[in-house]
Amino acid sequence: MTAETTQPIPQAADEVVELCRELIRIDTTNTGDTTTSAGERSAAEFVAEKLAEVGLEPRIYESAKGRTSVVARYEGADPSRPALLLHGHLDVVPADASEWSVDPFSGEIKDGYVWGRGAVDMKDFDAMLLAVVRQWKREGRVPPRDFVLMFLADEEAAGTYGAHFLVDEHPEEFDGVSEAVGEVGGFSVTVNNDLRLYMIETAEKGLDWLRLTVNDRPGHGSMIHPDNAVTRLSEAVARVGRHQFPVELTPTVRAFLSEVSEVLQIDVNLEDPEEAIAKLGPIARIIGATIRHTANPTGLSAGYKENVIPGKAQAVIDCRPLPGRNEEFLEQLRAIVGDGIHIEHIHQQPGLETTFDGPLVDAMSESLRHFDSAAHPVPYMLSGGTDAKAFSRLGIRCFGFAPLQLPADLDFSALFHGIDERVPVDALRFGARVLDRFLSNS
Repeated sequence: MTAETTQPIPQAADEVVELCRELIRIDTTNTGDTTTSAGERSAAEFVAEKLAEVGLEPRIYESAKGRTSVVARYEGADPSRPALLLHGHLDVVPADASEWSVDPFSGEIKDGYVWGRGAVDMKDFDAMLLAVVRQWKREGRVPPRDFVLMFLADEEAAGTYGAHFLVDEHPEEFDGVSEAVGEVGGFSVTVNNDLRLYMIETAEKGLDWLRLTVNDRPGHGSMIHPDNAVTRLSEAVARVGRHQFPVELTPTVRAFLSEVSEVLQIDVNLEDPEEAIAKLGPIARIIGATIRHTANPTGLSAGYKENVIPGKAQAVIDCRPLPGRNEEFLEQLRAIVGDGIHIEHIHQQPGLETTFDGPLVDAMSESLRHFDSAAHPVPYMLSGGTDAKAFSRLGIRCFGFAPLQLPADLDFSALFHGIDERVPVDALRFGARVLDRFLSNS
């Protein structure tokens, strides 16, 4: 027996940290414009090499120059069972190095964390998935059913060049897939030393980026103009920005509040749940946005010269309607905006919601409790969105489960798209172990 064959097989919990650091060092900044984005090609080639190295056969898809995704199928023991999709995205939002305490693309280890853009969104899960799959292949392990692995482009700009491209142009890659697991779920929220909530995503709000346009008579800035496009638009945008939509609780949010009421031993007023949500600490920012529609102005455009009243003014609104309530939301928004303002959809994707039950949920919950006796898994709705919106178009049941056991004092929600984004080294290793067990029982 050679020295090479006697070397121990690398364990996922050991390899995951270095894989995460290597992925962070590959700049995959997505500005929302392909001409100014770094592109995902280098990261996709890195992932494809890591998969091929252990015997998988990755396929690379490029939807536009540099906008690259990787797909591989890991065949399972029971081909009669529906396949499980495991997905992560390779792109990240921009990072201004002058605002950071470390180089955002260094993958530096400091104070027990891996630092860098994408550390939690979502190169941590990419690394977990790669590490677990590589360990399984080296050990000759066979999944209980087919796993479809996807590492995707463009999630940070709604997935047009990534998940939606694959759904539209390569639906064969999803043959037999019935369930999917991706980001923003499985992370812990510490209640006390004996109780940690683990947030498993079973729902996402919808996405509706809208452009408001006012067309009016242009003219000289020194004269009286009762019909001013800038004025009318500004008034409409102010109404939208200040409006608070009524509370509407979906089944997922009701289930979450019920669990919170029980484990925290507090009364939750379902007509006005914000007092209870406020007791959840930083995670309240996410949960608080899931009890109603939201609409936030994010851009204004008007005018081309100081003394000319423009004939057109435009604004962009980031709207997040509750699942299944898009038409109801648009009716309410039109009433707020008022007459004479054109509303145009820039990008629209419906929300999604599934139930917190079934063998896959049981496997998630068991894997968390196995490695953390204080774990209490609960369903929740994500206020943002993921590539799950694309996959749900195919009737795939989607969950967020990228397991992390986090320090009690870490404001995890602030790290998404935030300055000094970082993930605890111990949490990465924990996640790899939990994911290993979960997939074994999936």
